Amino acid sequence: MTDSKLLRIVVVNSLVPADGADDAAIERAERARTLRISLLEAGYNILAALPPDARLQEQIAHLQPDVIIVDAQSDAALKEVVSATTNAPRPIICFSEDGDRDRMHAALEAGVSAYVAAGLSADWVKAVLDVAVARFEVDRKLRDELSETRMKLAERKVIERAKGLLMERHRCSEDEAYRKLRRLAMDKNLKLSDVAQRMIDVADLLI
Repeated sequence: MTDSKLLRIVVVNSLVPADGADDAAIERAERARTLRISLLEAGYNILAALPPDARLQEQIAHLQPDVIIVDAQSDAALKEVVSATTNAPRPIICFSEDGDRDRMHAALEAGVSAYVAAGLSADWVKAVLDVAVARFEVDRKLRDELSETRMKLAERKVIERAKGLLMERHRCSEDEAYRKLRRLAMDKNLKLSDVAQRMIDVADLLI
């Protein structure tokens, strides 16, 4: 597993409260400041601290962080972060103070790796990041395995259909059709499924 201290982190949260901000906004900004200080004290590399209303997709695409920490209070920011990582998944950590279960479940279902309902402190920030990265890597492995399984199943269906075409055309057994298909793949130096798909494409054109 990657050493979490080497991770490049982007933090998405309130930076400085606007003039005339209410107490809630001031409290969020202070919590955000505490988070950034905790990360720095723990020795982490913060690439950037972005406000929730920044053009997050563009910023994330430009910065290419290893981990993104986002304030769960900003639903719009979280959605934009999740959208920005669709094609390039990476660990996302949400932090909040209210511990709302519905919001927590929604965040985890959206692809968040860790949801912290009590803020972060320098004492245990490493543990949180380690867990988030570990869960992300496990989830990624499961996604890769599922994708590979689906691909193999799709290839098997293609091969079965191509065998059926050969059996019908040459009046041969299933084993003979498979051997013909395999020999053709070897002659053309192609995958068995690729040869099968080509055969199906030609058959479809002749219908």
